[in-house]
Amino acid sequence: MLRFMPVGDSMTIGSAGEHTWRYRLWQHLRDTYGGPFAIVGPREALHDKTADAPTSLDYADPGFPRAHLAGWGEGWLHMAPLIADAVRAHRADVLLVSLGLIDLGFYTNAEQTAENVRAFVTEARSANPRVRLVLLPVIPNVRAEEDPGFAAQVTAFNELLAKTAADLDEPSSPLLLASVPESYDIHRDTYDGTHPNASGEHKLAAAFADTMWQAWSWGAQYAPAQPGRAGSLA
Repeated sequence: MLRFMPVGDSMTIGSAGEHTWRYRLWQHLRDTYGGPFAIVGPREALHDKTADAPTSLDYADPGFPRAHLAGWGEGWLHMAPLIADAVRAHRADVLLVSLGLIDLGFYTNAEQTAENVRAFVTEARSANPRVRLVLLPVIPNVRAEEDPGFAAQVTAFNELLAKTAADLDEPSSPLLLASVPESYDIHRDTYDGTHPNASGEHKLAAAFADTMWQAWSWGAQYAPAQPGRAGSLA
């Protein structure tokens, strides 16, 4: 059985009332993977904006494996020290990682953030030398649109992330770089310029699903969401 662990920041943990891209990806794998799999991780909650804490279980649809390692305001800097224990405890085989926005916004520049990516990968492999990783670059967001200096840091980090992924890729522990969804539009796919709405959730899930399908033939290409069908925009 393959064990997937979503790792990320506020776009991955989600907030009360949301489905999350984790849910959308689980739906897709459930329908296409063709074998047993599990979603694992040390946390289950959503972020409660009223309490400003990860204390909500108010998912739009709670009937799915809700495990993850994600946190509102957490980045590579925060997750690198946690990942080895999480991989070990939950026997993760595949890490689906969406991090970087918080680091660049508040803690580290592009070069320092890339070094934390390397630390993260090293720690993950210390717990499982055969772990697979799929990394999503920092996707479009409102701050990058409004702040040229921040946008330059995002561009620089995404370039370094691509180089880091190529450097650290190993046959026994593959490391893939997902593609930023070409059609991702912060005015249509987010509710505040950063956090995904339903269409954004589908596009983030598709970024991971399509990368795994193309590289490893797992599942299938992510089908465009249609109202009234499983995985729809509801």
